[in-house]
Amino acid sequence: MTFKVRTFWITCAALATASTAALAQTVPDEAPSPATALNLPQNITPIGKVDPQVRKATAIVNGDVITGTDVDQRLALVILANGGRVPPEERERLRVQVLRNLIDESLQIQEAKTNDITIPKAEIDQSFNRVATNFRQTPEGFAKFLRDNGSSERTMKRQIEGELAWNRLLRRRVEPFINVSDEEVKQIADRLTASKGTTEYRVGEIYLSATPENAEDIFNNGRRIIEQIRQGGSFTAYARQFSEASTAAVGGDLGWVRPAQLPDALAESVQQIGVGQIAGPIPIPGGFSIISLIDKRQILVANPRDAVLSLRQITISFNPKDSDALVKSRAEAFGKAARDMQGCGGADAVAKAFGADIVDNDQIRVRDLPPGLQDILINLQVGQVTPPFGSRADGVRVLALCGRDDPQVADGPSPDAIENQLRDDRVNRRAQIYLRDLRRDAIIDYR
Repeated sequence: MTFKVRTFWITCAALATASTAALAQTVPDEAPSPATALNLPQNITPIGKVDPQVRKATAIVNGDVITGTDVDQRLALVILANGGRVPPEERERLRVQVLRNLIDESLQIQEAKTNDITIPKAEIDQSFNRVATNFRQTPEGFAKFLRDNGSSERTMKRQIEGELAWNRLLRRRVEPFINVSDEEVKQIADRLTASKGTTEYRVGEIYLSATPENAEDIFNNGRRIIEQIRQGGSFTAYARQFSEASTAAVGGDLGWVRPAQLPDALAESVQQIGVGQIAGPIPIPGGFSIISLIDKRQILVANPRDAVLSLRQITISFNPKDSDALVKSRAEAFGKAARDMQGCGGADAVAKAFGADIVDNDQIRVRDLPPGLQDILINLQVGQVTPPFGSRADGVRVLALCGRDDPQVADGPSPDAIENQLRDDRVNRRAQIYLRDLRRDAIIDYR
């Protein structure tokens, strides 16, 4: 079983009802504030010099040293995940989060070793080789790629070791004590059946905690994160490093949820944006959230984005010496000819008339296309074409729909799938408590 940390907000992800959704960042009105339990004075007077701008670069965690090189190389790995598009001012904020992550990683590996769990080098190497394959490189080539970009094979393998050790520890110390009854599984299956046809959303979230005193700074930080994502940064990578919700470990993915399972402000926003869009920073109790709509679907109804299309792409290019007027005129004429070509069979004639290139692909899923094209193609009939799109530099193209294999009506999850989902959620909540206790008991010396 692969353990994934889920949001504090959702008790049973997409399987639970709104009445069972739990909001960890929200304190009920009748419950005492956590700060109240500390009996803190209203006016805080620091003793000695306090400089919040001083950030320690290295740490010793229960005797294990985290060096500046460790931080630099892991930071480089994060920047690579963002395609290298991280401005200098963001790097310092990332550096602080990277150190926190390395501390947690050290605690997890240490606790695993205390329980006689050690990951063999061969297993770590095997996982590293799989990552290299995903990058279409040999292990040696991937190691060189990491070095050339300021990271290292060592830091990647350390991260792999931490994930494997923690998961193995949870399987030994947590999973055996998790129980899911047949009645719970049946209740959720019945609720899903009753909800058939209602819309649910797959949402990504970056949660930033805030107090009244720093709310403005946190809000502005959230806006900077949104700007970086819109300029091409990875939402998943930013969620892993900045989000303070438990979903940071899975790139902010809340899974499939219904609006009733979300705080009101998030529920309203998620229904107003399109697939692939982001919104925020959205004020919620305890801070701000940035959300991304990954996908949406109707419960137990076939998702049109799972349709497999047969497409024919026709592309015209332009001479750099062509005037803007000539480019515009040629693009308009091409678009009109494509609309009038009467099915994919007429593509060859259009291509010949405009000196265009044709590319065919018979196995394109709607959801694998850019969000802007998905809604267009979902509503096209066989033989129709998309409006022209592109640019002078990249060329102008149209997609002709030559065929469509629509998805079958979706079946509900099996009882085993529901049980596994519930079990994973409970393991993940216990894992968060486990890690919290390790942090509390750790001896950490910042240098």
